Order: sequence, then structure tokens, then C-alpha cells
Amino acid sequence: MSHKHPIVAVTGSSGAGTSTVKHAFEQIFIRENITPVIIEGDSFHRYDRAAMKEAMTAAESEGDNTFSHFGPEANLFDKLEELFKTYGETGGGQKRLYLHSDEEAEPYEGLSPGQFTPWEDIQSGTDLMFYEGLHGGVADDDIDVSAHVDLLVGVVPSVNLEWIQKIHRDSAERGYSEAVIVDTILRRMHDYVHYITPQFSRTDINFQRIATVDTSNPFIARDIPTPDESFIVIRFKDPRKFNTDFQLLLDMIPHSFMSRRNTIVVPGGKMGMAMELILTPIIHDMIEKAKKSR
Repeated sequence: MSHKHPIVAVTGSSGAGTSTVKHAFEQIFIRENITPVIIEGDSFHRYDRAAMKEAMTAAESEGDNTFSHFGPEANLFDKLEELFKTYGETGGGQKRLYLHSDEEAEPYEGLSPGQFTPWEDIQSGTDLMFYEGLHGGVADDDIDVSAHVDLLVGVVPSVNLEWIQKIHRDSAERGYSEAVIVDTILRRMHDYVHYITPQFSRTDINFQRIATVDTSNPFIARDIPTPDESFIVIRFKDPRKFNTDFQLLLDMIPHSFMSRRNTIVVPGGKMGMAMELILTPIIHDMIEKAKKSR
């Protein structure tokens, strides 16, 4: 961790809704006049799209049906930890991009969707690092990425709701059949249990979406529960760390309530509002401390 060059990480599994939190942070950065360096978790995958297919086929041929993007074999945990450590110490480091689409690949001559851009130095003069992806709080053997993060935010819907979101997204956007999607969920389960869920015990704040409609069989759900059909359970690991004013939050967010001394529950439709109310003062204080330390 570093007061001089702070690191904020949003971690959550695929389809969990981390993009919603990313949008909230973007609004905070604009209002607070903050210049962040953005790090996408996909850029620290070990393989590009074609090589990942080959690696997965090879693993299956050897009887390994658990090889996935969630685990250490398919990721560069050591390079991610190195980046966080280097940025915290110097404000520098190296990053790259994973090109998801033709639109993203267009500016890079000779590169196609599913490939990485070359590693390059981070621009100088940034105020903080913002990571969004699968492994912002991962730990594995002698690697502990979470140890270098100043604010670690988890985004995790209930498991059945997460599966509903994934099934609908992969079916609508990627054209996958239900059988293929279920196979992916099963293949990822080992790494999900060992490398994704443990992160949420290390996070400073968790935003967990809980549906208030029946999601007992996610594989037959016809639609994704709406925000108004949900509650957001927000858990603070240590409210004293950020001087969280729960009474202020209760006063400002209609129909919110405390379920435990460190947990506030808000209506699903108020998720964005709650995020900005909670995160804005934390980021503001973080930047003020960084300015004084430099």
C-alpha cells in the first residue's frame, strides 16, 4: 500500500456487474479532477484468445477439465503483483491492453480482436491506479496482489443471480448455447471457489446484489431480475478505516437499513447513488493524503 501513489481495485467474477462500479468511479474521477491510470484485468491473462483455446484443449486431453480464466495457470498473477508494487513505490510500471473487438483493435495496426497490445510504460503524472477485473485481491502461494491495494472493492451477486446474468449475456451477445454456457460454469467452478470467492474476505467494501424474485433455477430463468427486484447488501470490513457515517447514509438513501453493525442494505435502484455517496469521500481523502506525501 502507498499513500503517495494509491491503488484502487474493483474485483468480481465475469458478469458480476463490476462495470457498474467502474462507471461510478469514472464519475467520481471527473468531479474530483483525478487523472487515473486504468488497468483492465483481461490484460493480465497469460494467453490470447487463440492460445487460450489451444491451452484448454491440451488441458482437456490430459484429463484436466478445470482449466479456466479464473485460475493461476491462465493468468500472470506475478506480473500483476509486480505492477501494483511498482506503481505504489514509484507511480510507474508497465501495462498492456487485451483487444476484445474490431473497434478496440482498429487503432493497432497488425493486431486483431483476441490479441494483446505490446507492453508499454504507464504515463507519468497520474493520481492513482484503478484496476477492474477478476483478480484485484487475489493471493496464491507467495503472491498476494491484495497486499498492495489501498481500496479493494468487491462486486458479487448471489451465485444464482450471477449465473442468470452470465447465461443471458453469453447467449444474447456471444450466441453460445445453454449447454456450452453450463459447461463453462462447471469448468470454472474449481478456480471460482479457490481464487475468486476468497477475495471477498479481503475486500474493504463488498456490494452484493440479492434478488427479491425466485432465482432458484437459474438455467430456466427467462429474464434477469431488474434493480427494482433486488437489494444491495453493502458490507464494510472495518468501517473505522474510512470513518463511515452510517447514519448519514441511512438519512440520504430512502428505504435503506442496517442488517449488521458493518452492513447496510439499500434498494437495488439506489446502487449507483449508494456507491457515489460511499466512495466519493474515500477517494477524496486518498488523493489529499497522496498530495501531502509527494
